[in-house]
Amino acid sequence: MPRTLNELFGRTVVPARLGVAPLVLVDCQNDYLSGPLALAGIEAAVAAAGRLLDAARARGSKVIHVVQRGAAGGLFDLSGPGGAIIDRLAPQAGESIVIKTRPNGFSDTTLLAELGDTGGEMIIAGFMTHNCVSSTVRAALDLGILPTVVADATATRDLPLSGGIVPAVDLQRAELAALADRHAVVVTVADLTGE
Repeated sequence: MPRTLNELFGRTVVPARLGVAPLVLVDCQNDYLSGPLALAGIEAAVAAAGRLLDAARARGSKVIHVVQRGAAGGLFDLSGPGGAIIDRLAPQAGESIVIKTRPNGFSDTTLLAELGDTGGEMIIAGFMTHNCVSSTVRAALDLGILPTVVADATATRDLPLSGGIVPAVDLQRAELAALADRHAVVVTVADLTGE
């Protein structure tokens, strides 16, 4: 039976707790709902992220929305409908918005400062699992923060490779397994909320 690197090195990792650790929602933007970046299972992932967000707010978690800024008239144009945050996951008063231009949410942004004293934890969900979520999670570990990734509140898309296609379902599972090996605790919304 395979074991994770964390298990092999005797590291005990536990999920962060809602109400204690900040919730970071990555790139929950309309461009992922339809068009060239439409993600597989996006409706279910948005619904799960919505339940997560509701629970985080109810328990007093700090909530941070990270958004990708693209070029005017293109994907993730923050002044256009595609770059806007999905209505179900829209920020409320007092919640921070961090704007990024690279996959890693910490790169040249205020995310680390917004997190403040996290106690070495954060909860993360959003899009795309293999790209901006993964990049931000991996960077967080380098900064001494153990992320808890909420698997059902993430999603990705089919990708081309060597003349073929890697299906989103396979890419999603592989990326989550890779993160759980060393970089994160991977859970579901129900794991965190007890529902």
